[in-house]
Amino acid sequence: MRTAILFAGGAGLVAAVLSLGAGTPAPVQGARVLVYHDMEGLAGQTDPTTFRFNHQESYPTGRKLLVADLNAVIGGLFDGGATEVHVVDAHGSGNPEPDVITADLDPRAKQVFRDRPFRQYVDLVAPDVYDAVVAVGMHAKTGSRGFASHTYTLGIEFLLNGKTITESELIGYSWGRVGVPVIMVTGDDRLERDLTTMPWIQYVVTKQATAADSAIPRPVATVHAEMRAAARRALEQRGKARPMALRGPIEAGLRAVAPASSAYACSKRGSQLRSTPKPCPTFGSAINSP
Repeated sequence: MRTAILFAGGAGLVAAVLSLGAGTPAPVQGARVLVYHDMEGLAGQTDPTTFRFNHQESYPTGRKLLVADLNAVIGGLFDGGATEVHVVDAHGSGNPEPDVITADLDPRAKQVFRDRPFRQYVDLVAPDVYDAVVAVGMHAKTGSRGFASHTYTLGIEFLLNGKTITESELIGYSWGRVGVPVIMVTGDDRLERDLTTMPWIQYVVTKQATAADSAIPRPVATVHAEMRAAARRALEQRGKARPMALRGPIEAGLRAVAPASSAYACSKRGSQLRSTPKPCPTFGSAINSP
């Protein structure tokens, strides 16, 4: 994820996620699906340089792994009755162009672009635009000992009501404001353990994390077959999925995890880290109040 986005506007991002309660699901008029992708939880991936644009010797491999995972999921979504599938980059490798190789993406899917930077987890949220959300290539949260595990940036935990959350859950809470559920996630085995808050999702394990910079991959062809089948099931069984809800007052905060320091975060506009989160109606008031 882009570090600058979190702390330059981090309070606003999570405040926007949490400021509303869960919405009421809109009647489904065909299955319109938004697919987020990150780049650390890909099938066949064991090298952390594959998701970093500045490593030109290995980043092209990561791009190929990414589009292969996406195409497997997109195929399954259309098998399950999707009428529209949109794909949005939620990674931010440093590449000024999309991490997805557009020419290699399933042509039935459309990529989401904007003319200026935007907060992918928040700014796309609107009622009656999508019926379900999928997250591909995701990673475990800070402290979970997953492959490249972090939460939005290295060394920082997000806490809601005393519990740390993953970016997959952040997506779920954000879209829960308008009644749209996350129905499927892919990533390593550590992330699967993190997502007990989302028991309805179809989850596909891509690899077994052995350290922050190493993993044991599962056979890629097997994983892609599972992804396609899981995506189809996720849509066919989307009536069992639940929008995620958080209602105020909410205890919210950020916490630096050693050996990381809070100095970088606190140097950014509107950022203060609290060692003891306090009850507040929104995340923004929790970290901005004196």
